[in-house]
Amino acid sequence: GFTVLAAGTSIPDAVSSVAVAKEGEGDMAVSSSIGSNIFDILVGLPIPWTIKIILALSDGQSTPYVVITSPFLFFYVVLLLLMVLLTVGSIHLLGWRLTWRLGAMMAGLYAIFLACALGTEFG
Repeated sequence: GFTVLAAGTSIPDAVSSVAVAKEGEGDMAVSSSIGSNIFDILVGLPIPWTIKIILALSDGQSTPYVVITSPFLFFYVVLLLLMVLLTVGSIHLLGWRLTWRLGAMMAGLYAIFLACALGTEFG
């Protein structure tokens, strides 16, 4: 359910990135896609955690915290950092130009990421 929701919220970002890329503003398209993810990480995660902790404190819990139960958290962080490095490396190899070859590389990297993530979860 959350995966479908996440994909649905990414569609406007993709549409806006395509629109500005067609206008020749490739740097703005890349900045938009990266910036929205940074916003999600720096705002979308801490706000719900903070609300949860405030509610726990108001209920009288002495040590409120958010428990992360994924046994694969370290793997996902390493995979995410590796994908960021491969993405920047791919853009660098193509001379910092957005081309169809870069698009194919990004699609390939996403397929690798999905295979690793799904293999880990359901493997």
